[in-house]
Amino acid sequence: MANDESNRRVLVVDDEAPVWQLLGEKLGRSGFDWQGCSSGKEALEWLERKQFDAIISDLKMPGMTGLKLLKEIRKSHPHVAFLMATGEDDIRVAVEAMKQGSDDYLVKPFHLDAALGSVQRALEKKQLEMELEKYREHLEEIVDQRTRQLQIATKRIEHTYDDTLEALGAALDLRDTETAGHSRRVSLYCLEIARAIGCSLEQLKTIARGAYLHDIGKIGIPDSILLKEGKLSAEEQTVMQTHVRIGYELLSRIPFLAAAAEIVLTHQEQYDGTGYPQGLAGEEIPLGARIFAVADTLDAMTSDRPYRQALPFSTAREEISRESGRQFDPDVVRVFLSIPEQTWKNIRREVAGVRGRTNSLPPEGLQTFAREVQVQ
Repeated sequence: MANDESNRRVLVVDDEAPVWQLLGEKLGRSGFDWQGCSSGKEALEWLERKQFDAIISDLKMPGMTGLKLLKEIRKSHPHVAFLMATGEDDIRVAVEAMKQGSDDYLVKPFHLDAALGSVQRALEKKQLEMELEKYREHLEEIVDQRTRQLQIATKRIEHTYDDTLEALGAALDLRDTETAGHSRRVSLYCLEIARAIGCSLEQLKTIARGAYLHDIGKIGIPDSILLKEGKLSAEEQTVMQTHVRIGYELLSRIPFLAAAAEIVLTHQEQYDGTGYPQGLAGEEIPLGARIFAVADTLDAMTSDRPYRQALPFSTAREEISRESGRQFDPDVVRVFLSIPEQTWKNIRREVAGVRGRTNSLPPEGLQTFAREVQVQ
């Protein structure tokens, strides 16, 4: 047996010692480090003590057959090349051995040069498999790394968009001081109802953004109409109604706001189909927009207007209940009425307190909503 530890090691297993001795000597003359043994059990013991690159095993042996040895080897040493040897020139045995993971099949009595060639091919095959596996693992690491980088970049882009849109919302709020704090209150009202309905995390984020930005399209409405005191003419009303499409066109171009843009487009639709711009009815209206309709009316009725003072929350609840099935989704109204009135009062006080300290739209905006959604 050769003693050069740098050479590849082959374990030859056969219950006839002269057979493995003959094949081993051929391997030794060809530069292999080899070891012979007479049973599958002994082969497993050798594998516990020493590392081998290839195993040549007889098929029929007392105790543990070659196929049983192959099964054990594949479980504990998957990267070792395995060649099955048998005196039975039976293609069915060869196929079964290959199915169970044998890398090649030798017929006894051995043609030593052919057997040596089979060992070399099996070792090359295993080497290629290992290199391919390492490449695949490396590729998976690269993909995972790139995916993480992409996720981080996407988050940064989302935050940048949120910051920009918050600034736009603040600019709108400054133009329309009559509804100061409205977007934030309505967003929080929507979140409260949506949570009670059982919306998913993604739905909550979409609803929060859509509600917060529902009037973003009013940036495109002339001040002469937006800030006009008194009733709008029919022509002015038509111009005012375009704000839903303006807002939709603005947000729909931003991939992560596409779902929120649908709420912006449909937030003036009514459950009975009498709203605008598309006259949608029932479940044709996105759930977020149906939730928004209730929250928007609640805030509108409980906020001061030039022509009246804020109405009590109890009055708003009664009106929303009356409009169930006409202006509002009955299921959303039912959930809304199940939430204590004090909840809405607390949200209004919270928003008023923040605005009182900053005297402008609070900077937390959309990112705060995202955090609030995740905390719940």
